Amino acid sequence: MRPTSPALPQPPVRRTRHDREILALAVPAFGALIAEPLFLMADSAIVGHLGTAQLAGLGVAASLLSTLVGVFVFLAYATTAAVARRIGSGDRPAAVRQGIDGIWLAVFLSVPVVALAVGLAPAVIRLFGASATATPYAVDYLRISALGIPAMLIVMAATGVLRGLQDTRTPLAVAVAGFTVNLLLNLGLVYGAGLGIAGSALGTVIAQWGMAATYLAVVVRGARRLGLLSTRADLRPDLPGIRACATAGAPLLVRTLSLRAILLIATAVAARLGNTAMASQQIAMSLWNFLAFALDAIAIAGQAIIGRYLGADDTGGARAATRRMVEWGIGTGVLLGALLLLARPLYLPLFTDDPAVKQQLGTVLLIAAATQPLCGVVFVLDGVLMGAGDGPYLAWAMLGTLAAYAPVALTLGSSSLVALWGAIALCMAVRLLFLALRARTGAWLVTGAVRA
Repeated sequence: MRPTSPALPQPPVRRTRHDREILALAVPAFGALIAEPLFLMADSAIVGHLGTAQLAGLGVAASLLSTLVGVFVFLAYATTAAVARRIGSGDRPAAVRQGIDGIWLAVFLSVPVVALAVGLAPAVIRLFGASATATPYAVDYLRISALGIPAMLIVMAATGVLRGLQDTRTPLAVAVAGFTVNLLLNLGLVYGAGLGIAGSALGTVIAQWGMAATYLAVVVRGARRLGLLSTRADLRPDLPGIRACATAGAPLLVRTLSLRAILLIATAVAARLGNTAMASQQIAMSLWNFLAFALDAIAIAGQAIIGRYLGADDTGGARAATRRMVEWGIGTGVLLGALLLLARPLYLPLFTDDPAVKQQLGTVLLIAAATQPLCGVVFVLDGVLMGAGDGPYLAWAMLGTLAAYAPVALTLGSSSLVALWGAIALCMAVRLLFLALRARTGAWLVTGAVRA
């Protein structure tokens, strides 16, 4: 259908209803979203006390692993939007069937990714400038962690199904259980069994497979209740459906590759500044990712809510919800920035005892805190446009952001870690410009059960 014109302002009663919708989805989504950064933060805290070289090795390997997995985040995002549109149009069986196709796509994509991660680990880690002392630890961590990649992709796709169904409570329960198991296993394997950084990777892999098995059980049970899996043959891959999922996710793949390139440039620049800078970068990025996933909880609510409204042909509701979520994003960003600064004496000792690392983190964390309100708006608008299925625009916008960021990070950023974080702040400002310009138009307000 054609994009529609902007709707008139909504009355206060609708604003209150949007608050309830946003909170009902965003609060549980917050807990589920922070599972990944909590995994990494737990690994960083545990490995950090093994030594600076081990922490630097974890920093490089974790960044590469996040890239390998993160480029496929469209498995969650595209699935959420597509399923939510089906729910808005009233076709729940079609929504679940589309989600199952997304899970099969995750399985197929994971096979070559694991092979590449295991086989190319030493070469890629050297390419990203890890020091001679950090490289062996990085290789060990990456190769073992690669065994959990299929589980991570399955979790992404299955989470997208549940979000599209307006269920963020189940992902929260799975995430809490997964983090608890991961923490206990890592402590036992790293220190109890004396496996060092390899034990940290192994514990995380076990926890990830447990989460994947739980999600699969939930989705299959729901499909059977709807009569979609009456025989074993119904569980087989549906190739046309899988191809449709891949096609819908292609623009978001471009968007995510561009975003990951931004993060990898930051890692490569920091690695060449030495072990102290890389260890500081690892801690700073762990905290940044934690805050980013917290802000993304509102964006996840946006994906589900906007998809549902557009599936139900309600553009007025979509616009009103967008305005309210932007307000939530700004407020949450201000709060998180303040907490990041005020809580430094509490969390920094958990990550490192190195005075040089703590000193470098001082100014870096100031920059990270100051950009949080801006990040809140960026994440919300990103989620809104994903929920609308506006993937092609998001792809071009992120390519433009990468073009603006890369030369600054590679030139000015190579002088110091503080300069590098200045480039990261510039990156977020450029993203905001692209997203805000799009949100002000009505081009993304395309209605219907399937975005044409």
